Amino acid sequence: MIVTGGERGIGEGIVRGMVAEGGTAVIAGRLRDEGESLANELNAGGGQCLFIHTELTQPGACQMVIDQTMKLFGRIDILVNNAGVNDRVGLEKGNPADFINSLSINVSHYYCMAHYAIEALKATKGTIINISSKTGVTGQGGNSGYVSSKAAQLGLTRDWAIELLPYGIRVNAVLPAEVMTPLYMNWLEGFANPGEKLKAITERIPLGHRMTTAEEIADMVLFLASERASHITGQYMHVDGGYVHLDRAL
Repeated sequence: MIVTGGERGIGEGIVRGMVAEGGTAVIAGRLRDEGESLANELNAGGGQCLFIHTELTQPGACQMVIDQTMKLFGRIDILVNNAGVNDRVGLEKGNPADFINSLSINVSHYYCMAHYAIEALKATKGTIINISSKTGVTGQGGNSGYVSSKAAQLGLTRDWAIELLPYGIRVNAVLPAEVMTPLYMNWLEGFANPGEKLKAITERIPLGHRMTTAEEIADMVLFLASERASHITGQYMHVDGGYVHLDRAL
C-alpha cells in the first residue's frame, strides 16, 4: 500500500491500520521527521514500512515513488491518495496564483500518482482509494481552492472507476467530515475559545455528537482495499457520523 501524506493525521491512521493487518506500507510525503519516526516505530514493532521523502507537487517525484516502490517490493496492490492541506484560498480573499497553487497541492498529484502506478495496478488488479472531503459535496464558503480540489477528486474517482473496469481495478473515495488531526487542531487554535468552537462543531454531528477518529477513516479504507469490497467501485463513502446526510437538528 502506498499512502501519500501518510506521516500524520488520517494518513498516519491508514498506515498504522495497514501495518497492523500485516501489510506493507509505503509513506510518501514532505514531512521528513514525522515520516521517518513513524516508519522506524512500525518497523521496530515487527511491521514493514518505508518512508519516501518527496514533494508530490512535482510529477517526477510521483514517478519516483512508484519506481522506488516497484524496485523494492515488486508490486503495488493499493494506492491511497491522501496528501493535501486546507489552505483557505477563497474567491474574495484569494488570488489566481494562490488558487492554481492550491490545485497543485491538493489534486494534481492524485492524477500523477495514479498515472504512474497504473501498470503496476493492472498486474495485481489492485485498487485506488481517494481521500476526499465532505466539502467536495457541500461546499464551505471562502475555500475555493480546497473545495474545488476535493470535488475534482470525486470526479476523478468516478472517471477512473469507469476507465479501469476492463482491468478489474476498483476505485473509490472516502469522504471524512470532522476528524481530529494535527492540522484540525491548528485550525481550532486560531479561535479565541477553541473549546467552545469544538463544542459547537460536535453538537452538529448527529451520531454521538463527537468527532470521527482517524482510525475510523482507516477502517473504511482497509475495508475498501480488501476482498470484502470486491464488488464496490466508483463509490463515495461518507464516514462522518451522519454529518452530511442527516438533519443536524438531531
